[in-house]
Amino acid sequence: MGAPTVTTPGTPAQSSGVIDRWFEITARGSTVAREIRGGLVTFFTMAYILALNPLIIGTAADHNGHLLGGAPWKDAAGQVISANVGHSITLVAGATALVAGITTIAMGIFGRFPLGLATGLGLNALLAFTIAPQMTWPQAMGLVVIEGIVIAILVLTGFRTAVFRAVPASLRAAISVGIGLFIAFVGLADSGVVRAGSGTLVQLGVNGSLSGWPMLVFAIGLFTVAVLHIRKVRGAMLISIVLATIIAVIIQAVANLPAQSSDHPTGWALNIPTLGKIISVPDLSLIGHVDVFGAFIDGGIGRFVPLVLLVFALILSDFFDTMGTVVAIGAEGGLLDERGNPPHLTQILLVDSLAAAAGGAGSVSSNTTYIESASGVGEGARTGLASVITGLAFLVAMFLAPLAGLVPSEAATPALVFVGFLMMSQVTKINWSELEEGLPAFLTIALMPFTYSITNGIGAGFVMYAFLKIVRGKARSVHPLMYGISIAFLIYFLQGLINSWIS
Repeated sequence: MGAPTVTTPGTPAQSSGVIDRWFEITARGSTVAREIRGGLVTFFTMAYILALNPLIIGTAADHNGHLLGGAPWKDAAGQVISANVGHSITLVAGATALVAGITTIAMGIFGRFPLGLATGLGLNALLAFTIAPQMTWPQAMGLVVIEGIVIAILVLTGFRTAVFRAVPASLRAAISVGIGLFIAFVGLADSGVVRAGSGTLVQLGVNGSLSGWPMLVFAIGLFTVAVLHIRKVRGAMLISIVLATIIAVIIQAVANLPAQSSDHPTGWALNIPTLGKIISVPDLSLIGHVDVFGAFIDGGIGRFVPLVLLVFALILSDFFDTMGTVVAIGAEGGLLDERGNPPHLTQILLVDSLAAAAGGAGSVSSNTTYIESASGVGEGARTGLASVITGLAFLVAMFLAPLAGLVPSEAATPALVFVGFLMMSQVTKINWSELEEGLPAFLTIALMPFTYSITNGIGAGFVMYAFLKIVRGKARSVHPLMYGISIAFLIYFLQGLINSWIS
């Protein structure tokens, strides 16, 4: 996407409305209609978190064997108590939508940038499978609150902004490209186009073939968005999602397909598009169910260092995922200045930091900016008004959870794949002829999809960049903060070894 057309003061197109001036709608070459459309597209491409987060943290037990909400995971005979698991999933779904809605609206109003926020994938997995088994769920959420507060302090002191601006242009471009490949891979994986193979790490569909009706839904969505984009039809992504969803509902009504499993590999990947109950009242009892310092008090002095490392891992993951996302979204929307920085950077980073703490306080894991926001930007969103629309959609989704869950991943993920294509344009900004620029960029791009982690890609790129500059005798050309970050990432990559030493 190219840079938006900026309307200069005094032109007839300029609006003097309060909303226009605050969100800079006209100044960024946008319109209210485009912002609404882009905000809705972002919501639909993010809505999968309303199904995934409950499945990740709502079905995992803490070290006492309790689910979120305090109910036991298994009975005395070791059998999973399905009623308790179902209730936990319901609790997490409502709280996830509420926190996502509030934090995204805050990003729109204060950050004034087209970013959606919700529980971070990867962060919630770290919490569910690494942190919670070592403590109670309220204590685990307490560590998330601490993480968010620490990052907020770094923003207020200017440190996080300084780090953001210290990253060289080649790595920023690589981050955008890497994230583009990452979300394309996420889209392909969540739709079932790419799956774990038999004898190979990944394969195409089922045994190398795109089989089943859900694959047809994905193909229709992808071809639709491509054709509409070529013909410059406004709302291309939203139209493709709605059309593919309607087709999916019809297919399901006729064929009655099951969820994807080993017995039914051609079923729906994440959720089944079945019309049913539309309105439900959310149970928000998880909000505030958090113990901020309990893990440190119960753990004693011997567990202080391991707990600090856990918080450090959360901080690094959240810190640099956000940086990569903001750069990528800004580049896609033509919203970066000549130095590659977005407007209102401090406010953006502060809202993101407080959103992390809000996720802990809401017992839904750290909330962070979503790269899926690129789909809304690709649809024309350029301002925080789009975020307000996305946030309002999340709040409505608390009551219309069945309707939000109606959109199958096969209908929404084509938008992610298409946005991945759009973001590849940044690859031309990398100087591939210089090893010290090209190799760090390559590692950044490659490791994001290959390790399924934005943070791992950024960390590898940073470490290699600093190392090669030293080897080439250009150590002074590297910002001091880059060295500090590289050392922090080395600790991050070696935390398993460090933990083993401490143990």
